[in-house]
Amino acid sequence: MCPFIETIRIENGKAVNMAFHNYRFNRTRRDIFECNLPVNLADFIQPGEYTERTRCRVEYQEEVEKVEYLPYTIRPVNSLKIVTSDGLDYTYKSTDRQKLDGLFGQRGEADDILIVRDGLLTDTSIANIALWDGSKWETPEVPLLEGTMRASLLGKEMIVPAAIRPQDLSRYSLIRLFNAMIGFGEIEFPVANVR
Repeated sequence: MCPFIETIRIENGKAVNMAFHNYRFNRTRRDIFECNLPVNLADFIQPGEYTERTRCRVEYQEEVEKVEYLPYTIRPVNSLKIVTSDGLDYTYKSTDRQKLDGLFGQRGEADDILIVRDGLLTDTSIANIALWDGSKWETPEVPLLEGTMRASLLGKEMIVPAAIRPQDLSRYSLIRLFNAMIGFGEIEFPVANVR
């Protein structure tokens, strides 16, 4: 079995959204390995040394196996190609990205992909999404991966879940991509750039 990962954003000496990372980390350990004793990820990372945005990558199975710190720069994304992959399962954030990488290879001239599963929009190859309908930001109610930034935004009611089909895209004007490393609003472009 491939190891699982948590990617934690460190900035100004602080780990961002640790409670959400801890929850997902311990849920994966419980669901996959039947480890019912929670572990605090904060015990394994030292964010204080990093002032610039840094990617802390924690690899684990039953226990934490490796922690690395990598410099991070946001990769610009201004266009998406819609690809379909019915039945794709990425419920648990894993080092096995073979299917996602294969789909990403279908992007053509676009910067990334927007994956449709069972008739509904989900995520890009690396991020959750939200769409602006003129009054609120809607996010797919069933993403490929329940991201930690997504969980935080839902908790703050900054985004609301909705069933969104490709044919619904005309109802929206803007799309945002976000994940643990990319803040809400750092990548935004017109929905017209989704094809």
